Amino acid sequence: MEQIDKKPRSGGTTHFGYQDVAVEDKTRLVRGVFESVAGKYDLMNDLMSFGVHRLWKRHFIAISNIHPGQRVLDLAGGTGDIAALMSKRVGSSGSVVLSDINEAMLAVGRQRMEDRGLVGNIEYSLANAEKLPFADGEFDAVTIAFGLRNVTDQPAALREMYRVLKPGGRLVIEEPDLNHKGVKLLALAEKMLLMRSHFYTPQKIWKMIASCGCSAKIENDGRYTAWVVAEK
Repeated sequence: MEQIDKKPRSGGTTHFGYQDVAVEDKTRLVRGVFESVAGKYDLMNDLMSFGVHRLWKRHFIAISNIHPGQRVLDLAGGTGDIAALMSKRVGSSGSVVLSDINEAMLAVGRQRMEDRGLVGNIEYSLANAEKLPFADGEFDAVTIAFGLRNVTDQPAALREMYRVLKPGGRLVIEEPDLNHKGVKLLALAEKMLLMRSHFYTPQKIWKMIASCGCSAKIENDGRYTAWVVAEK
């Protein structure tokens, strides 16, 4: 089985759209992209997926197996649509941490949660997924939807997700399934419009997770979206 390189990458290059950029520059560049689209991010997702992303995210919540009273971390949570669904699942006895590396996106998410009256069980964290500011084994579930491809060092982020999971906790990653032609066109559109990094196949994500020591499986809708589900 492949092993994740545990040495942090530095001094090299990584993908940013069609460019190769210095590893240390990618986080700043991704932040700039999302600052420019924060206010219209959901509209862009609606247009690029024809609104179907909302159905995908509901399935994402279902397979996350979240229960009342649990503590859940949603990474790259952006405008908060996933966190809003989770908030209803965990109830007043549980809590959801909505986390994003981008302050503008997080501000939009906070405002939308407050507008919906979701204020009692949601916390906010401006954080880099590669260096999470949480204790070992703090969360019953960790989720990241359509966000892993924007992380500079995915293996480091996956190790952090694994670290903050409780024993028996569940990690769920949602990404477009690059095995399908339609998704390849979507990936091309994203690169042209947003200059985001290239996508990963669910099999590649599975290998990265499995090398952390997690038991992982792949689910897909047979068309566009894949979910990689792992348990600690």
